[in-house]
Amino acid sequence: MWIVAVAFFGLMLLGMPIGVVIGVSGAIGLVQLGDVSFLAMAPKRYFEGLDMFTFMAMPFFILAGELMNASGITQRLIAFALSLVGYMRGGLAHANMVASVLFAGMTGAAVSDAAAMGNTLVPAMVKQGYSKPFACAVTAAGSIIGPTIPPSNLMVIYGSIMGVSIAGLFAAGIVPGLLICAICMAVIAALGKKLGLPKGESRPSLTSILVSFKDSLLGLTMPAIILGGILGGIVTPTEAASIAVAYAMFVGFVVYRTLTLRQVGVMLIRTARITGSVFLIIAAASILSWWLTFHQIPQMIAQAMLSVASSKEGVLGLILLLLLFVGMFLDITAALIILAPVLGPLTAAVGIDPVHAGIMIILALNISLMTPPVGACLFVLCSVTGEKMERIARALAPFLLAEVAILFLITYWSDLTLFVPRLFGYVQP
Repeated sequence: MWIVAVAFFGLMLLGMPIGVVIGVSGAIGLVQLGDVSFLAMAPKRYFEGLDMFTFMAMPFFILAGELMNASGITQRLIAFALSLVGYMRGGLAHANMVASVLFAGMTGAAVSDAAAMGNTLVPAMVKQGYSKPFACAVTAAGSIIGPTIPPSNLMVIYGSIMGVSIAGLFAAGIVPGLLICAICMAVIAALGKKLGLPKGESRPSLTSILVSFKDSLLGLTMPAIILGGILGGIVTPTEAASIAVAYAMFVGFVVYRTLTLRQVGVMLIRTARITGSVFLIIAAASILSWWLTFHQIPQMIAQAMLSVASSKEGVLGLILLLLLFVGMFLDITAALIILAPVLGPLTAAVGIDPVHAGIMIILALNISLMTPPVGACLFVLCSVTGEKMERIARALAPFLLAEVAILFLITYWSDLTLFVPRLFGYVQP
């Protein structure tokens, strides 16, 4: 087994793409079982790792987010958020958080949120007097709301590989996502006077709020279509994602007339690249996961954790610490695919509902998107704004601590997570 471990970490340290690292490590594991003839299993595992209908939702959700962003919906959502909270001290920072919640209902990717807000709100915040590291920190903290509030690509992956209801996971992500927004806004309010954050001139009138609401209504309708269709049992997540694409194209071409065929072509290529890189990781992880299962490594890890902490609370604490640590160094999609089959049965052994376990695991990995050294959202913001990662990381510390507190809260208070799924019948009372 140490040969596979050395290959995995050695290739990762050399900077190889994570999909290649996992695939090569899995292939070495197959050879280690006996001889080269075992490699014949690799193509079968590679195909079966992707042979799931639910995975089709991912490229559709990614494309829908691209289309809505290019059509100008993002700017309208930001304007609506500003009309609601822009008058407060640190109004633009609060609006950043509210906009992240609204944007989360259109795309399931934190990187998309970080890029969109980094291009629009960070320059506006700096111009108004915010420090650039703080503006980037607020954007990074809000970006993980995207893959927490549905739709979420990580929920699609987890539900597919673990056999957990994706609709149930979508329902369970709503409250944690809103809690993250609320606690981050509390942090902004607490830091307002200390950092001298700018304050809006006056409260907006009801008329101005209604006007901005009207302008953003078409964007706000998309989450209603996606969530309403899925939670109402009308459509599957994959069907909802395809409807979202059709809706976004209608808005962009017919209503706002801001989209062109050339733009759509560019977005299709970008969607294919993002989807391809994720699917490469998923397919390669199928080989490595089979090797891990063959050697009963998940059971060994579960037994080791149970021997260290026999109580339910202790096991959950160890799981969270493991996820937060691994997420600092490993791509979260790869971490999810490798660790979910290990941690899923372990959480079941201590009596955790599968939907609750899924949200707990996903939120822990989402937080890793903004932790150095490999936090994807940090890299995006550094690229978009030109700010140094260490400066953003320092400004991000209070938000990170607050979001970790929410992670432990939803882990140990299951009713917060399971309230909405129970309401729609995805989890039994």
